Amino acid sequence: MAYTDRFRRPKEHEELLGKLTDRKTGTFATMVEAMMFAALLGRRRGERKPFDQADEPIRLALMESRDYGEVLLDMLGAVECPDDPKILSADRQPERVLIFEEYANAGLSHLQTLINRQSDQDLDTIISNLVLEGLKRPSLEEEKDDVGDILASADLDW
Repeated sequence: MAYTDRFRRPKEHEELLGKLTDRKTGTFATMVEAMMFAALLGRRRGERKPFDQADEPIRLALMESRDYGEVLLDMLGAVECPDDPKILSADRQPERVLIFEEYANAGLSHLQTLINRQSDQDLDTIISNLVLEGLKRPSLEEEKDDVGDILASADLDW
């Protein structure tokens, strides 16, 4: 069922979302924050994962009221459809929400895999390591120089 004012959370990851938002031991204060982190993790890994079974949907207004929540939806849509500026139009919001949901599902799947593999580490440590990994600058070999490539291909004689 498609919602215009809500986003879905994958039923498969409800236990993980519960751990992430546990009042005493959770890393995130709300499900919205946990889903936003998971979507960014999924995007960083370049993975989208569709799902059919969803648990209770979350009001989209809760994300939009967060700092950068609405921007996150728009940015994910724009990155996913770089040649389609109309992805940002109001009537295509459900498509942007779907992109967010699928990136979040992929991010949650990856996080669950890390938890299973690194059972000797607590959840905060695993998430902290992911954040630190995300903040690292890519090495020179990994960093792509688009401007340099364009200038080199233009064969300009300055």
